[in-house]
Amino acid sequence: MEASPPSTVLWWDKWVEEALTTLDSLRVLRSLRPICLRSQKVVVDDGDDDAFEVFDEMQQWDRSSVEVEIGENTFRKWMHDTPSSGEEIVYGTDAGKDEPGVRQEKFKKLILFSGNDYLGLSSHPTIGKAASKAALEHGMGPRGSALICGYTNYHRQLESSLADLKKKEDCLLCPTGFAANMALMTAIGSIASLLAGNSTPSDDEKIAIFSDALNHASIIDGIRLADRQKGVKVYIYRHCDMSHLNMLLSNCSMKRKIVVTDSLFSMDGDFAPMVELAKLRKKHGFLLVIDDAHGTFVCGKNGGGVAEELNCEKDVDICIGTLSKAAGCHGGFIACSKTWKLLIQSRGRSFIFSTSTPVPVAAAAHAAVRVAISETWRRKAIWSRVKDFHLLTGIPVTSHIISLIVGSEDKALQASRHLLQAGFHVTAIRPPTVPPNSCRLRVALSAVHTREDLENLAAALSSCINFQDTRIYDCNSYARL
Repeated sequence: MEASPPSTVLWWDKWVEEALTTLDSLRVLRSLRPICLRSQKVVVDDGDDDAFEVFDEMQQWDRSSVEVEIGENTFRKWMHDTPSSGEEIVYGTDAGKDEPGVRQEKFKKLILFSGNDYLGLSSHPTIGKAASKAALEHGMGPRGSALICGYTNYHRQLESSLADLKKKEDCLLCPTGFAANMALMTAIGSIASLLAGNSTPSDDEKIAIFSDALNHASIIDGIRLADRQKGVKVYIYRHCDMSHLNMLLSNCSMKRKIVVTDSLFSMDGDFAPMVELAKLRKKHGFLLVIDDAHGTFVCGKNGGGVAEELNCEKDVDICIGTLSKAAGCHGGFIACSKTWKLLIQSRGRSFIFSTSTPVPVAAAAHAAVRVAISETWRRKAIWSRVKDFHLLTGIPVTSHIISLIVGSEDKALQASRHLLQAGFHVTAIRPPTVPPNSCRLRVALSAVHTREDLENLAAALSSCINFQDTRIYDCNSYARL
């Protein structure tokens, strides 16, 4: 094969550089932030390799999910908001010391308040042992789509446990939560044309999708793909506004209606009005789909999520979830009926054309489901931390996701840098993730944060956030610098 002419490569380099310059001017050029993971050297009595161990209180290894380190070079780049490709190498004091070209760095310890490991399960030894045992026995497992050779007894076991957790007939495991939403929405988009004999459906034959204005990007992108299939009509209702949704539903003459919403919104930390949605479902007869990514394992007596917490599991027809947040692992899933599962695995492109989850990850996730259900102290602990934050700041927060809106990008970055200097990893959330002038500090609480962690964080926040401005706190309230 002949190499591309040098002039072509140079032109492309120029065009990419111009595109990056534009991103930089728009303040949306993003950096990687490499974190150093050091060996915890935790000794656990293995005993029986197949034993399933759970604990009734926090253990020493739990803290590794919220205590992290970054290299001084990374720290300096972060403080100056300098773009990074992640190439600055971070090594421990022993690792790499004999390798040529590897420099030893000093490290800064941070308490992580920006992760999604809400229960602190990522460092749990039972989950780690499940992954290592499966890896030693099977390696990564068959590499292929689940429809070809990538679906094993490990995947099926995990799906069954998630179906039971969500009180649904079945479950479909997906590579990520993002892929799960994309697969469901594209499958929905195919229904109208399939029912119309693969011809272009009429307006009456299409599916009306009603989506909350602040739904996750994966729902939005999935709906966009569904819309391109010419089989849906999309309605956006104001965030958590049930009067607006009721009006849109009442004025829609289409028979096939679906309402989709996050159960707990990731950037505002507020809950969808599930009880009101259940009432509207009975009134209008729509299919109710929720993305319970941030509620699964955290809410409900058994960790079943927001619907379990609010006693409306039967009113939810399809539940999307993730294994990369409170489960401390990786992957996504769709809990649904057997017929919906068959449709999604036949028409959900992000599922069909993705390699399945590696066997050790599936084994770890199954162990995480069992641990999350059994170790009820973790759910109690995270809600205790939510109460602590309220008592320490006076801000009446409602969940473990706390959105402190500071307005401009400069103010958000300034506050984030102040917290970094104080020893806290709290990321400034900026456009395009959130709208302009609604930049915020997103504080995520974990079951393995301590009361002392919260006291120190509140003290650091008090020097850059005026808590009095958030006495009446909802998704439209602003904390000012």
